[in-house]
This record gives sequence, C-alpha cells and structure tokens, in this order.
Amino acid sequence: MGQSVAVVGLQWGDEGKARVIDFLTEHSDYVVRFQGGANAGHTVVANGEKHVFHLIPSGVLHEGVNCLIGPGVVLDPWSFKEEVEHIKGTIADIEKRIVISSGCHLVMPYHRALDGVYESLKGDAKLGTTGRGIGPCYSDRALRHGIRVATLMDPESLRGQLETVLPIQNAILTKVGGVEAIDLEQLLSDLHEIGEWIRPFVGDVPDTINSGIDRGRSVLFEGAQSVMLDIDYGTYPFVTSSNSSMTGLFAGCGVNPSKVQETWGVTKAYCTRVGEGPFPTELLGEDGEELRTKGGEFGATTGRPRRCGWIDIPALRYAIESSAITCLAVTKLDVLTGYENIQVCTGYKGASHRIYHMAPHRIGEVEPIYETLPGWTEDLGDVRRFEDLPANAQALIRKIESSSGVPVKLITTGASREQSIIL
Repeated sequence: MGQSVAVVGLQWGDEGKARVIDFLTEHSDYVVRFQGGANAGHTVVANGEKHVFHLIPSGVLHEGVNCLIGPGVVLDPWSFKEEVEHIKGTIADIEKRIVISSGCHLVMPYHRALDGVYESLKGDAKLGTTGRGIGPCYSDRALRHGIRVATLMDPESLRGQLETVLPIQNAILTKVGGVEAIDLEQLLSDLHEIGEWIRPFVGDVPDTINSGIDRGRSVLFEGAQSVMLDIDYGTYPFVTSSNSSMTGLFAGCGVNPSKVQETWGVTKAYCTRVGEGPFPTELLGEDGEELRTKGGEFGATTGRPRRCGWIDIPALRYAIESSAITCLAVTKLDVLTGYENIQVCTGYKGASHRIYHMAPHRIGEVEPIYETLPGWTEDLGDVRRFEDLPANAQALIRKIESSSGVPVKLITTGASREQSIIL
C-alpha cells in the first residue's frame, strides 16, 4: 500500500499550506484537493516565479504528478478554465494531469449573485465572504438543489434540473435581493460551452485514489481554509461552508481513514485571519499594521488585508486534536526577525478563571494570557539547518512543540521553495 499524507491548516487559513504541499509533492504520485472552492488562494514560489492556484492542486508544478479534484470540492468551471489557460504556458501537459470528480457540485452564476444578496441583507452581521458563491453552492448541495459535474455532462438532465431549480433562485434574486433574474436559455448555452471544454478532465476520483493506494502509489491530500474555519469545528458562524479539517477529507475523497498514515498541520509562527469573527490575539493599530507589512499579509484571492496577531497555543492545541495531527510545519518564521520580544498566547482569562483549552463558541469572550520570549535580529533567509537558527528562534520552535505536544518537521524561512528547514 502506498504512503498517504494529509495537509491541514490549523489557524484561520493562509498558513502557507500550498508551500508545504509543494514541498511534500516531491515524494507523491497524486495530489488531491478534498474540499472548498475558488475562494481560497494557494501561493507557491518556485524558481523565482510566484504562482497562485485556486482550484488546481498546489503540487501541479512538479513534473509527472497527477492532480485530482475530489467530489467534496465545489467547482466554478469558468474559474477553473481561466486557471488552466493561465498555467498552460508553464505546464504543457496540464490537461493530461488533472482529473475532476463527476461528483463535484458546480458553482453557478446565480450562486455568486446570491452570495452578494445574502451579505448585503445581513448588514453589520455580514460574514465577510469572498463573494464567489461558495456558501450558496454548498447550501444547494444540502438542499438537494445542486447541479453536479455529472449533470453538466448530460444536457437533457441539466435542462430538467435547471427548469426546477432556476425559478427558485430567481425568485430570491428578484423578490428579496432586487437584482436581475438569470435567463435559462442563456445559462444553458453558457453551460453547454463550458461543459464541452471541461469534459476531458472528468473522471472517477475516489476510485483513482483508492486503486492508486492499493497499487502502492503515494497520495498527498490538500485542504483549503483551515480547522478554525471548519463549519462544524471552527468559530461558527464566522467559518467557511465545508469541513476544512480532517473530517472533510474522508467525505470529500471517499477514502478510508486507515489509508492516511500522516497528517501534517500547518501553522504560522504568528497568526492571521481574514474577514469577520473573533480573534483573541489580534494586534490592532500600528502593531498589527507592522506585522501585516512585514509578512505581506494580503489575501491571494481578494487582496484584502489580513488581521494579524501573535500565535495562539490553546487554539493550536484544539485544531491539532480535532484533526489528529501527527506533525507540524511552522511557516513564516523569518517574519518575526527584528522583534525585541515575541508574545506567545499560552491560555485565556475567562470571566472568573484561567482557561487553557479553547471552546470555539466562547472564543470571543476571552482575553489572552501571554508568555514573553526574547526575539532575534539575524536574517533567516539562508538558514537551512535548525541548529544554525538563532538560539531565540530555536526556543520559539521548541515552545510551540512542547506546548502543542506535536513535533515540528518543517520550518519555512522565506517565500521560495528552497527556504526550508527539515527537522
């Protein structure tokens, strides 16, 4: 049986999962995306060139690796086409190396429109979505209103389903949102065109994964977003619309849990969050702006500035437990160079006592308890061995290990693929 490894983000996304996926792909035959949609940007810097992927798995830059998009992903076919056309100049055989599950639900134009309507109606209670239709698409999946890739391949079934579904969506758009209805015939024409383009990519992804593992192939599983944005385990309602923890992998790929040998959790050496929602260790004002600027913390998909703060150990422990993490990758350690002191949140002050574990539904009510560690001034960009890191940087990594109970296997010290330390 082949070796299978999963990579999961442990904070509120943007931890650098794509960087870790790119690093681990060297030892993999397949890279599989198991949930999310085109709302998450995955950035890889290889050979001095920056690539941002949204639906294509992040391991695609490695020659000969097959990239699979599992049925747990909601697929915007037009975004996917744009992404493929963009990368074709770099990867000539891209169309032979990607398989899309026929079970993927489609993000339709009305989902994008509904996303904007729902957010506008919430006013101050808005979630801060990317507006890319992900939530409405997952909602339709649960309501059994969804249109899957398999249906896209069958024009007669597609028309029949849309004749039922589109009047419901248009009623919401026009009567509640006050926006223009979507024309059935134009939508069918657009879907037929994109459907013919996408047809060569479509296959049976769960069977490909399971038969590959049984034949001794190595598989790398990639999620979007992170545990703290998981719809069941995150800081609800300020979460994404799918299971972005390990729970999403098995449903999103049809893989038996026993077939995954290792689960890598990815955390920054500090913490960031995009959009609304509680964030106990957030730095406000000039302090937050300084960390944002040093880390280049702006969304790869939307360009939105990320909220920045210190690393949160109770939240990290919670994420590790919820996804059965076996080892850690700590990214962006280099960003903390130049700080005289670095704060590590080791617990919370509650209403009347101290708390050393995190409950997502109470996280907005707590105040962080910090332990202060001395910083360092040395540049880390050329460091390739743990023992060559400044002593205070080593101490921060060891603090993360001892506090989380999970060993650190990888540290990144810059944006490029080569700026990595393997422990």
